[in-house]
Amino acid sequence: YARPADRTRPFRPFVAVTPSPWSEGRQIVHIGLQGYDIPRAQQPPLNLVFLIDTSGSMSDEDRLPLAKKALNLLIDQLRPQDRVAMVAYAGSAGAVLGSTGGDQKLKMRCALGALESGGSTAGGAGLALAYALAQQNFDPRAVNRVILMTDGDFNVGVADPSKLKDFVAEKRRTGVYLSVYGFGGGNYNDALMQALAQNGNGTAGYVDTLNEARKTFRDDFSGSLFPIADDVKVQVEFNPARVSEYRLIGYETRLLNREDFNNDQVDAGEVGSGTSVTALYEITPAGAKPSSDPLRYGARRPAPVPTGGELAYLKVRYKLPGQSASRLIERPIGSADAYASVESAPEPTRWALAVAGFGQKLRHDP
Repeated sequence: YARPADRTRPFRPFVAVTPSPWSEGRQIVHIGLQGYDIPRAQQPPLNLVFLIDTSGSMSDEDRLPLAKKALNLLIDQLRPQDRVAMVAYAGSAGAVLGSTGGDQKLKMRCALGALESGGSTAGGAGLALAYALAQQNFDPRAVNRVILMTDGDFNVGVADPSKLKDFVAEKRRTGVYLSVYGFGGGNYNDALMQALAQNGNGTAGYVDTLNEARKTFRDDFSGSLFPIADDVKVQVEFNPARVSEYRLIGYETRLLNREDFNNDQVDAGEVGSGTSVTALYEITPAGAKPSSDPLRYGARRPAPVPTGGELAYLKVRYKLPGQSASRLIERPIGSADAYASVESAPEPTRWALAVAGFGQKLRHDP
């Protein structure tokens, strides 16, 4: 999507409306948000803690060995003003590298290279130590972040997802972000990874190959580490005179209550430098056949307010990093955003529809 030019208004909304390629008579409302890309010279310093799972379940080639290669790619990107500490955990947790300047890359690589897998998984203790190190070296001008590399198989100490979720939510208030990267299959605990990232002002990713590691820690380095906005919320209100029903495709774990949109105390997603956010709604236009029978005793809808042909209204609420008060971007969605066919729609819309269609097929979505 087109990039915004102003760091204080870090998103530029993109909107397109097309016929649904998989459901006759329905339409897709495609909403994209492109994030501001912080120039390299203006990126703040980093205060990172690598938190590395070295338990026995991480011994396979696509787990600890791949995690070490991924972190070496990240070390390549560090500048002298950046700092890194490392914590490893198996049956217990311990610091393997104190806070070290970004110009001491060999020291970091040696600490990584010495790590070996074995034992059980005291993930909760590892998280506690990593956050303690991040706060010990906390810099209010820097991006302070814990980077967790694990298969999520926490089985010693605090392993209850709800307790771990509460722990990272509490630590979020200290200004330390959390990034969670998953490795391996079989016992991989995706639900726990998502819960930790969503409650820790952070992002979750999955790394299964060296190419994916290169994309995450080299090509998308800025988006992975430098936040441009916290607690980003998107709300779409559909005009009942034009839309009889809708569904959001995906984002099942990120849904908010309507009343939480204006509540700045409610946590939402973080967005990194230069990254984009995509949402697709499938709608049934008023007058078309709905997916279910109308309610016999349903409440009558009030007469629609004249809106000049508006299909919907888009609101985006966000906080600039370190700020507690949110800001608002809003715009109507109308006929000027509509395309007669998928083929005539912009390339980002055709691409998003292809990905969403494939994702639904993988889930056996009817």
